[in-house]
Amino acid sequence: MVVYLDLIFLVNFLIDGAILLAAARIRHIRPSWWRIAASSAFGASYVVMMMVPSLSFMFTIVLKCLFSSAMIVIAFGFGGLQTFLRNMGAFYVVSFAVAGGMFGIYYFLQSPGEVMNGILVTRSGGLAHRVNIGFLFVALTFIPLLWLFRAVFFGAKRRREMTQYLAKVKIRIDDYESVCTGLIDTGNQLYDPLTRTPVMVIEATQWSDMLPESWMARIRQSEVDQLVAGIGSDSFVWQDRLRLIPYRGVNRGTQFMLALKPDKVVIVHNETEIVNERVLVGLDGGKLCADGSYQAIIHPTLVQMEA
Repeated sequence: MVVYLDLIFLVNFLIDGAILLAAARIRHIRPSWWRIAASSAFGASYVVMMMVPSLSFMFTIVLKCLFSSAMIVIAFGFGGLQTFLRNMGAFYVVSFAVAGGMFGIYYFLQSPGEVMNGILVTRSGGLAHRVNIGFLFVALTFIPLLWLFRAVFFGAKRRREMTQYLAKVKIRIDDYESVCTGLIDTGNQLYDPLTRTPVMVIEATQWSDMLPESWMARIRQSEVDQLVAGIGSDSFVWQDRLRLIPYRGVNRGTQFMLALKPDKVVIVHNETEIVNERVLVGLDGGKLCADGSYQAIIHPTLVQMEA
């Protein structure tokens, strides 16, 4: 059996480095590269020691915890007991998530002859053959699993943060009421240039049952200026409430948005109900959020009027 210690060291050095960087990202830490490299080298050297029979006493749970603790201190510093424990927790969460995924995929891909009653049975080549397969498997699965964990973790975190800015929106026009979820966007500074009335934006599909189909097509194609010019060809119960709002799109010139003057807009945020009567509702022909978390963009002044 031939064991390549340099290859074992390199693979574990790269894996430890990736896990440390992922843990640093979770904890919002920006460690220096030399700290990450030193900690990764320290952790990889521990794996190399597994090949030395005389050092078998070092592979107890206590010493493993001490080695991982030393890796955390080398990479991120100590910074107090609470900070240290949080860094350690992030390190273990990433390690267990990625290692568990690799372990599960590996056993899922085994044929019935290779796994018998939970015991891995190797063919000719013994341990050396198994180590080679392990390196190939790690190379093919570690980075995708680490990316998947990062995407899931930070995606869930962004959704939690975004929910703080979501509010229930009720738009009332005559006897008609539309209810949807809106995002409070502090970057939204859209006003009617004549009256300085704040404009909130809603997906036009929310009012598809009230808007003529030809109007929906014009809104989707951003041709609302032509639509207003031809008012009268299609009957619309709210024609006297229509407004045309100019705005500048990203990397585009001046465009126009069709808006309506509602009787009132009620915003429910943090269990507080805010009623706005001086507001316009602009109609957007696309989808404001890809996953459908919200269907409207709320002008920030609409939640400050009664704050």
